[in-house]
Amino acid sequence: MSENKLAGQFFDAAIGLLQRVRDEEAGHITAAAALLADTVADGGRLFVFGAGHSALPAQDVVYRAGGLALINLLAVPGVVGLDVMPATLGSALERVDGLAGAVLDTSPVRAGDVLVVISLSGRNSLPVEMAMNARALGVRVIGVTSLAYAEHTRSRHASGTFLKDHCDLVIDSKIDIGDAELTADNIAAPFGPASTVVTSALMQAVVAAAAGELAARGIDPPMLRSGNVDGGHDWNGRLLEEYGDRIFFRHR
Repeated sequence: MSENKLAGQFFDAAIGLLQRVRDEEAGHITAAAALLADTVADGGRLFVFGAGHSALPAQDVVYRAGGLALINLLAVPGVVGLDVMPATLGSALERVDGLAGAVLDTSPVRAGDVLVVISLSGRNSLPVEMAMNARALGVRVIGVTSLAYAEHTRSRHASGTFLKDHCDLVIDSKIDIGDAELTADNIAAPFGPASTVVTSALMQAVVAAAAGELAARGIDPPMLRSGNVDGGHDWNGRLLEEYGDRIFFRHR
């Protein structure tokens, strides 16, 4: 099997998953966008969290060209992508009880805010407790996860529950267990993970829909422009000043 054929198969698999999420999760995406718009309109703040590779789609909607300026990354030291050595430490930290509570207690998150928790499996202690503790604080939680894991694996949290069990709204990424879309006779393990592609697109779809919802209400959504186009830096500077009380990704 040629490498080009495998590349094409990966694109086909990713496109198929994107189409499924678009069609099957349309209602949940619309509801998530409305929740973001409600929060922005009410003066609330927006946060997003993901651990390990699930941090990538979380970071993709924070402080970026074409993005909503009010989305903040809720960072947990050691689990945001591969920011620790050895990289396996990040995976271990996802299973530590109590870490989520400590992070929330020292964060600016408060009642009335929205937190999007992204976790492919939704089975580790950190995303489960992040959702549980956030809701206890009066924060509305959107979970982005693969429901297949909850159906076919066991939770690693003491409660036996998954992320999906502690959310106001859940969006299913449709990713199958193992996050590997391809197999080949001469390659021992499945390969071709698509969760980042799909979840990043899903998050961008929610943000785009939220912007449209705000505009439909007569509210100009605070969207960032590229700093690499003329006038973009000044545009963004004005937004950061105007909404500075709801933006936490810069020194104040």
